[in-house]
Amino acid sequence: MSITKQDVEKIAGLANLALSEEEKECFTTQLSSIVSYIEKLNKLDTEDVLPMSHSTLSGDTLYTMREDKLVASLGQSKALANAPDGGEDHFRVPKVIG
Repeated sequence: MSITKQDVEKIAGLANLALSEEEKECFTTQLSSIVSYIEKLNKLDTEDVLPMSHSTLSGDTLYTMREDKLVASLGQSKALANAPDGGEDHFRVPKVIG
């Protein structure tokens, strides 16, 4: 399955994007490349591959299975100590809403 320029135009319309002709050509090429790579991956025989149960390759689950421990928080005064414009009990930031 290859991606056509019409597919890119439809996707851009759904995403409410205005693309130039050059961008449409570029995205058509890039998306076709991605789809063809996925088609290659789908052809791989994974019948004898066991699913991963953990994200570490070595099987080290010591960190992921550690016991949760309660620790003291940073505290308000330490958190505000290096603030460039800290108030008495809060961070002051520039106004972002008009």
